[in-house]
Amino acid sequence: MNLSELTWPEIAALAPHTPVVVPIAAMEQHGRHLPLATDSMLLGEVVRRVEPRLHKQVLFTPLQWLGNSHHHLEYSGTLSASPRVYLDLVNDLIENLLTHGFRRILFLNGHGGNITPGKQAIFEARQRHRSRNDLLLLFASYWDFAKPEQGRDDLVQSGVGHACEWETSMMLAIRPDLVKPFQSLENRDVGYSFEPAYRGWITQERRPHAADAPGHLGDPQHASAEKGEYLFTEYAAGVEAFLGKVIAWDGHSWEFPAR
Repeated sequence: MNLSELTWPEIAALAPHTPVVVPIAAMEQHGRHLPLATDSMLLGEVVRRVEPRLHKQVLFTPLQWLGNSHHHLEYSGTLSASPRVYLDLVNDLIENLLTHGFRRILFLNGHGGNITPGKQAIFEARQRHRSRNDLLLLFASYWDFAKPEQGRDDLVQSGVGHACEWETSMMLAIRPDLVKPFQSLENRDVGYSFEPAYRGWITQERRPHAADAPGHLGDPQHASAEKGEYLFTEYAAGVEAFLGKVIAWDGHSWEFPAR
């Protein structure tokens, strides 16, 4: 079910037991070969595939395209909410849904920059409502629900990156008309440096040559539409399976039900 297509009495009738999924992504640079809406388009496609399978059991809100993308601001077109503004945005969405009586809320993420503030917002909300034992407040990225690299050996990368093999492949599967030439692009990811400590970074720093800042991180030259379709299939199945556990949750225990 899509929240934007229902009336308010229909929404009210779904609380409190219907899980609510809030898709959150971004509008930011994706290298020289992918459009700025890549994260939002990829997450939107995952949701498009999952929603009909759980049509009467889960409520999906419209996708929130504004994300925390300040680390990409050196690249033209990037639109970003600063971390603290983004925290307030997610916290307010939680409070809206709680006010309407919902108790099972999943923020389904499609952008790496949303992870830290998204988890913090979930943590803050739980502390505000610490007297309640009927809330299931969750945050996860769609790529958390599958390990597609284990299913085939032609994926060069071991995980999703930024405008990388995987994201380029998924864009080729749904909007090849928006993908610029990528076959000659080289790997531009130089890691975080100073590991095991986490180093604060901006995207421009994570490249081998200071004079060349293409904007992608990973190996887009290995992308294909067939790989993209495989990735979408794996991720949609993983999200669907997880939401089955959210639906089956008993409403108060710490653990998910065994399935």
